[in-house]
Amino acid sequence: MSKPSNAKPNYFYSIISVTLVLLLLGMFGLLVIQGQQVVKEMKEQIEIIVELKEERTGTEVEELKEFLTKSAFYKSNSVKFISKDEGAKMMQDEFGDAFLKLDMANPLYDVVTFNMNADFVDGPGMEEIKGRLKGFGYVSDVFYQETVADKIAENLNKISIGVLIAGLFFIIVAIALILNTIRLALYANRFLIKNMELVGASWGFISRPFLKRSFWQGLLCGILAIFILSLLIYLTVNGSAEGIDQLNLPGIALLFTTLLALGISVTMLSTYYVVNKYLKMRVDELY
Repeated sequence: MSKPSNAKPNYFYSIISVTLVLLLLGMFGLLVIQGQQVVKEMKEQIEIIVELKEERTGTEVEELKEFLTKSAFYKSNSVKFISKDEGAKMMQDEFGDAFLKLDMANPLYDVVTFNMNADFVDGPGMEEIKGRLKGFGYVSDVFYQETVADKIAENLNKISIGVLIAGLFFIIVAIALILNTIRLALYANRFLIKNMELVGASWGFISRPFLKRSFWQGLLCGILAIFILSLLIYLTVNGSAEGIDQLNLPGIALLFTTLLALGISVTMLSTYYVVNKYLKMRVDELY
């Protein structure tokens, strides 16, 4: 009994079509991943200002720095101490010599500034951290751009819903396109599939070589899509170390793995569905 793998339907267009579908999904995934990276960077740029009281000892700044560096919400290497004299100099640089032209006493306070990890930048979380910092007796007050933090959190929730809907739409369209592509590729073998059933071959025996071929086809499509995406990423960042540092590499690695798994699984499932569909059809329906 001959095996259907000897038949030669045209798989070239099938491979190209599936690769393009995976490539589109990958580009959408990259936009989502890098969009999240941009939002994360924006959230981590929000500066927290801890205003210190005049009546304090010299060791309390170091105590506060030590507390921050050991906290989960603290972004590494972001803490800075700015004395009121340094603050006055910064204000003069910003607003000119008119800032203290009346020879008034320096109205500023010594402050400690730092940035937070993105996961903690939301309304309730930041308010809790603010309360913990104000618990130190030498801390006068804590300031941050509340409207910016709340706006980022609000917009992020809206974007997440939109991305989820768009992602589901893309996946459904991708599965439909791949299924139709596989059906067209196997159309030339429909009589061979039915004839093998008529002479007594089991459905598993008939499907096996097609599934094996679809596995390698899906793997090839996934690799081609990943290669093209990698090339696009390299050209986008222009090979610079700074551009590569801005990439969400763990997220991109997960995306590539997902594309590979999706290419194999959807291609094999589509092949299994199409082969079984032809097996269930009567001979006269194949014409």
